[in-house]
Formats: sequence, structure tokens, C-alpha cells
Amino acid sequence: MFYFAYGSNLHHFQMKRRCKDSIFIKKMNLKDFRLTFRSKYRAADIEPKKNSIVPGGLFEISKSDEKKLDVYEDYPILYKKYYFLYEGKKVMTYTMTKKTPFRFPTERYLNVIKHGYKDCKLNIKYLEKALIE
Repeated sequence: MFYFAYGSNLHHFQMKRRCKDSIFIKKMNLKDFRLTFRSKYRAADIEPKKNSIVPGGLFEISKSDEKKLDVYEDYPILYKKYYFLYEGKKVMTYTMTKKTPFRFPTERYLNVIKHGYKDCKLNIKYLEKALIE
């Protein structure tokens, strides 16, 4: 199956630790969504917003990887699954179930995300924009 990663799951080493069968396919943009940070964990989340994009990574993952991600993402308590089509293929990602106000991420978590942006060759300006909105 295909998985759209954003936030800390962009970090290739960390993604491999979480999902041993995962294969990074390519960078991609999720249109009409924006990146934000929320919850007591200050974790990355995405939410619908017209004319915005969330840069991320498209990964192929196995069913066992999906189960591990479900545990990591605290599905279905903290995150729920969101499906969309990309180039005719069904892609899964996670969104938070409860939309809470913006909470600036910890420095450690933010550094993991920045590393993931480099791994996926994403434009850091979108991350910077999410941190000031």
C-alpha cells in the first residue's frame, strides 16, 4: 500500500525503524491541505486549506508496517486514517481526530522533521511557513 508521510515520518532512518519494509518512492505535495502542529504532544498534523500544500514523502509500506504505524500514531485515538488518490493510486495518511490550537513543536522533534525534509529533498520554506502561521 502507499503511505503519505509528513512530520517526523519523513526522516528515512526513523521511518525504517518504524516500518522495516518501507520504501521511499518520491517526494510529493498534498494539495489543499496545510501543515500544523497541535495536541499536548506538539505533533505534526494536516488539515484542509484551499490553495495550500503539504510537502511530504510517498512510501510503499506493507500491511505489517501499517499495523506498526497504527500503534505509533495512536490510531484511532489520536489520529484517524485519511485516504486520497494520487496518480490513480489510493494513498493513506493520518490526521488528528481532535483539532486543537497550534502548539510549537519541541526543538528535538523539529530537528527530526528538518532532517526528513533533507532526506526527501523538500523545500524547507513550507515547514517554516507552518511554524509562523
